[in-house]
Amino acid sequence: MTASETLVATGNRAHSHGPGSPVPLQARSERPTSYDVADFPVPNGREEEWRFTPVKALKALFADEPGTEIPKVDASGPDGVVIETVAADSLKVGRPQDRTAAVAWTHAAEAVAVRIPVEAELTEPVHVNVAGLGARGFSHLIVDAGRHSRAIVIIDHTGAGELGSNVEIVVGDGADLRVVSIQQGDHESIHLAQHDALVGRDAKLHHVVVTLGGKVVRVNTNVRYAGPGGDADLVGVYFAESGQHHEHRLFVDHEATHCKSNVLYKGALAGDNARSVWIGDVLIRAAAEGTDTFELNRNLVLTDGARADSVPNLEIETGEIEGAGHASATGRFDDEQLFYLQARGIPEDAARRLVVSGFFNDIIGKIGVPEVAEHLHEVIEEKLARTAELSTSAKAVIGQ
Repeated sequence: MTASETLVATGNRAHSHGPGSPVPLQARSERPTSYDVADFPVPNGREEEWRFTPVKALKALFADEPGTEIPKVDASGPDGVVIETVAADSLKVGRPQDRTAAVAWTHAAEAVAVRIPVEAELTEPVHVNVAGLGARGFSHLIVDAGRHSRAIVIIDHTGAGELGSNVEIVVGDGADLRVVSIQQGDHESIHLAQHDALVGRDAKLHHVVVTLGGKVVRVNTNVRYAGPGGDADLVGVYFAESGQHHEHRLFVDHEATHCKSNVLYKGALAGDNARSVWIGDVLIRAAAEGTDTFELNRNLVLTDGARADSVPNLEIETGEIEGAGHASATGRFDDEQLFYLQARGIPEDAARRLVVSGFFNDIIGKIGVPEVAEHLHEVIEEKLARTAELSTSAKAVIGQ
């Protein structure tokens, strides 16, 4: 019985997102993938994969046309690391899963490849900066970690304009690779990305997504396993302010035996129309015996007018697993925590900052790169200061 047949057999035939828009409930693994842009119609916002996304703001990145600029990509690393420019189709880890990824694949003629030699143990991170220059552009990045290597790669997205990007990651057998992708474009920038990772036998991938800037940011992360014993640790941190849309979608495809995955994403929202979306899909195929997986998403809403959507999904095709679970929650400040801190003489604004810092502390500790963790703490403090100003202004208006 196919996954779709299973859904129908259990009574899950279809659901609707409004009049005239029936949406079949489709198994995650059965959604179309293609390198051909024509295989993906221009989204209208009623599709399952686009229903949370402000598609009207993305028209430029839906157009099957070359970019009007080439984003500036600078990469540097310690001795031994090979950084080169190659054809974009020189490595195919995963196929585009939506129209924007296919457009970016088609119109990014070249890719920057970062290659970690076999058995290399890097003592310093590799740094890659992808800067938008104010117009529409596409980028393609390859990170290839050789067998039994250990490395950290930091990808920093900055600048302005509209960027469509693809990142392909290969973790060789027995390798340990940490990839940190930071999205901090200016407040009007748009960034749509697809990350595809292939984790080798007994290999470890730490994939970290930090989203702080941008008007619309949508990062799709997909993980597959090339052999048994693979381990993927997927961590995300985001803080959306007024007018920002931060969207993170994950698909972990367990197709090999005795592999692990752990997903932990946390976000905060403050200001009118601050929006976050988190979709976590995990598929355990029939052959993936011994799988151990868990996914968790937590959201903290700091002001009125902000909204967080969180949808965890599990598809399990075998009962011979170690464990599988998911959890999701969205809430406001814990009044008891605030009362406890204020009762001990801590002002309300400071108490709120302490609560938010505590909310993020465990996940920041998992990033594993001190320079990124320190920067994240600083940006969160800046955002909290702006949130406090908004709260003070709102109280002043109410008091008039």
